[in-house]
Amino acid sequence: MYRQVYRRLRAAILGGALPHGTRLPSTRQLAAELDLSRNTVEVAFEQLRAEGFIERRIGAGSFVAMSRTNRPVAPAGRTRSARASESASLLSARGRLVAEAGTRAGQAASRTFAPCVPGLQDFPVALWNRVLAKRARLGGGALLETGDPAGYRPLREATAAYLGAVRGVQCDWRQVLIVGSTQQALDLVARLVLDPGDEAWIEEPGYLGARAALAAAGARLVPVPVDADGIVVEQGVALAPRARLAYVTPSHQYPLGVTTTLARRVALLAWAERAAAWIVEDDYDSEFRYAGRPLAAVQGLDRSGRVLYTGTFNKVMFPSLHVAYLVVPPGLAERVVAARAVTDGPVATLAQAALADFIGDGHFAAHIRQMRRLYEERRDVLRHELAQRLGTLLTVAHAEAGLHLAALLPRGVDDRPLSTAAAAAGLDVPPLSRYYLGRPSRRGLVLNFAGTARAEIIAGVRTLARVASKMDR
Repeated sequence: MYRQVYRRLRAAILGGALPHGTRLPSTRQLAAELDLSRNTVEVAFEQLRAEGFIERRIGAGSFVAMSRTNRPVAPAGRTRSARASESASLLSARGRLVAEAGTRAGQAASRTFAPCVPGLQDFPVALWNRVLAKRARLGGGALLETGDPAGYRPLREATAAYLGAVRGVQCDWRQVLIVGSTQQALDLVARLVLDPGDEAWIEEPGYLGARAALAAAGARLVPVPVDADGIVVEQGVALAPRARLAYVTPSHQYPLGVTTTLARRVALLAWAERAAAWIVEDDYDSEFRYAGRPLAAVQGLDRSGRVLYTGTFNKVMFPSLHVAYLVVPPGLAERVVAARAVTDGPVATLAQAALADFIGDGHFAAHIRQMRRLYEERRDVLRHELAQRLGTLLTVAHAEAGLHLAALLPRGVDDRPLSTAAAAAGLDVPPLSRYYLGRPSRRGLVLNFAGTARAEIIAGVRTLARVASKMDR
């Protein structure tokens, strides 16, 4: 109750209804009028006095202390949106760039087929909780201390061993930096290797988060086409031969799903060595490959130290884990760790320690095997349903790996109206055209199957078919 009294009087003072010098009723009088205890009103008055809104004079009473000249009042007639726009204009040039890029990269609310969502309902929560509780019990006070900015050493060691065995990454644990997300890794890399105005290759179409991180660093983005063999290196060289950086997703291109061929990988490395450029390899969901073993990383072919390799545990485990990794060349490790220390704090040590145990005890590998089988089944259901109900409209492109697939529309058909209508029906199927920086060469929809149960996939495709049929009329 005292907070209500305080807020009403404060608002009246700030709004000018109680001008400077106004004598307020006594606490006894106001308490009687409001049918409150005097103590309640007394606490509200004391709060106003402490904050400088009123002054209390012994024997004289309480008076409004804030004058018109020092009262923070918005100009008359200004709407909240107008004031917000004015505030945004006060940002620095970099601040406006970061805010704009971040807005473009934002994701919609999670719905059927929502992008980048793993199968959370199938995660072994009870097992994870046991591992977490055991580590918390054994870790003691050490887990409460500020961690190493490079990350928890046992997790760095486990990550290096895992990447070497499964992804063909050539690295020592000292080259592994633990971060909160792939987005954080991209932001850190962009800060370290790019100056404003530097050219940076991005895949076209490509991942919006990478585009945002590079744009926020002031890079001049150079969209390089992607075909069935991956990024077209020759066109990248023709467009920007002296680019400072190339961002690629070679194992499972986002969003098209193609895999970069060995010839293209070698050509990319050769260009980076000639141009003294960096390659940022984003290996965001390579664990989930349904045709043969996961492909070796580009980083494993690198002999000149030009590849910065990043991946995440958040898609294999669960998003709120906030544990990802960045593998850097040996000569760069100490500098990246030093930069990390002044740009962000370390990931929570308990989460890192529990994850190291989860990996070391074999649970991580078992979880990947289980989810790979589940995701393959869901992918097959989605492809079958799309072929049965939308086969004349949508063509599934590449779906040999990952958590999503791209379904292409016939040339000349706009994907935005269909995506918008699907969203109104409760589906989150972004238009493929959204991922182009320039004019889209192909259009379609991006559908995530990993986080969508079998029954939901079937119902979702039926809904999409119904939406599409209405648009045809």
